Amino acid sequence: MRILFIGDLYGRVGVDMLIESLPELKTTHHPNLIIVNGENAANGRGISKAIYKELMSAGVHAVTMGNWVFGKRDLMEYIDDSNIIRPLNFPDAPGKGYLLINYNDTKVMVINVLGRTFMNPNLESPFSTVDDLLNSVAADYTFVDMHAEATSEKVAFGHYFDGRVDCIVGTHTHVPTADNRTLPKGTVYMTDVGMTGPLDGVIGVKKEIVIERFIKGFSTMNEVAGGSRQLNGIVVDLDNRTSERIHMESECL
Repeated sequence: MRILFIGDLYGRVGVDMLIESLPELKTTHHPNLIIVNGENAANGRGISKAIYKELMSAGVHAVTMGNWVFGKRDLMEYIDDSNIIRPLNFPDAPGKGYLLINYNDTKVMVINVLGRTFMNPNLESPFSTVDDLLNSVAADYTFVDMHAEATSEKVAFGHYFDGRVDCIVGTHTHVPTADNRTLPKGTVYMTDVGMTGPLDGVIGVKKEIVIERFIKGFSTMNEVAGGSRQLNGIVVDLDNRTSERIHMESECL
């Protein structure tokens, strides 16, 4: 089972970069399933129905989210009937925190979960909620998108579930880490896959806005940066327990 996972799409820039790159990625890596984190796809906050449909038409099988899952409130109207996965540890939220995908009589469970450190302490524990799910739902393979700020929380989560899930990838910080590896008990792991979108902004935002905010303490509203683009992802072979980082760059067409 080969899974291609693409890190956080940021704005129209990221969506276009992914859709333009997917034919080459499919030809090169031959994934069985394609999963994309889309929580920043709609101008940096949430995902729109139009973008979701674009991703499905391009061959994406599932869309994981994060802290901006409901940045576009109309998602609540269609999330139940979609392949969008909201964080599992949101208590009583619309939608589902995992998705079971059947591929050639093989059942793959895709889970999305949010970290709490430096984020939202009111969430349920990502450790206990995933524990409970694994004890109640069976699958042939389990893939987890851990959307979290603190690298220590992600690494701890990886070790805690090592050997009990097949792959854990981190998202949210938009900067790829160079630590993809197979943990001692067999779980393929990477702390952060990175983002897909502007290359020369500050984690997706027009750099001048963020620099002003750091210097003055305030700034104008965020805007998606333009210019060069990047795509960051990972291909995971769950049978051989191997992984390969992906990084691509291009100019806007």
